Amino acid sequence: MISGHVFIATSLDGYISRKDGGIDWLLSRGDPTEDLGYESFIESMDGIVMGRGTYEKVTSFETWPYTKPVVVLSQSLSQSSLPDNLRGKVRLMNLSPKDVMNLLTSEGWSKVYVDGGQVIQSFLRDDLIDDIVITVLPVLIGSGRTLFGSLNADVPVRHMRTTCFPSGLVQSVYKLK
Repeated sequence: MISGHVFIATSLDGYISRKDGGIDWLLSRGDPTEDLGYESFIESMDGIVMGRGTYEKVTSFETWPYTKPVVVLSQSLSQSSLPDNLRGKVRLMNLSPKDVMNLLTSEGWSKVYVDGGQVIQSFLRDDLIDDIVITVLPVLIGSGRTLFGSLNADVPVRHMRTTCFPSGLVQSVYKLK
């Protein structure tokens, strides 16, 4: 069975970005040489499912950071809008979380990195997230986009471990299933 996994950072006050989507506060914190486990996490994934907002933020970076296949969930983007350098690396889909996971299962995927606030929230509502790794940065940004939005019901989680890094970042791992 396919499983969904989250690896994300938040500010101490629980935001994943500023209201305008800015992540400058995220990129200027921590020690870039510190191993937070992302490389081993992403290596264990078959690919990434993200939302349009996350995709648009990532395409603003100097280089495309992913070597794994990426599925972007969007109601407004079309495959023809992809830049040439992302053709064959990114697929755009207008499907529900369950339909995406069924499709990826049929393609042989077993582990999916789910990224982007709204996409994570929709996957949580559909009970498609197995675990969440949250790295909290020691900064208050005051307002922005939250990681967790409204849910259909309480989502019980089990704390697995917390690691404190010398840079001040705190990372917790939670199991949902």
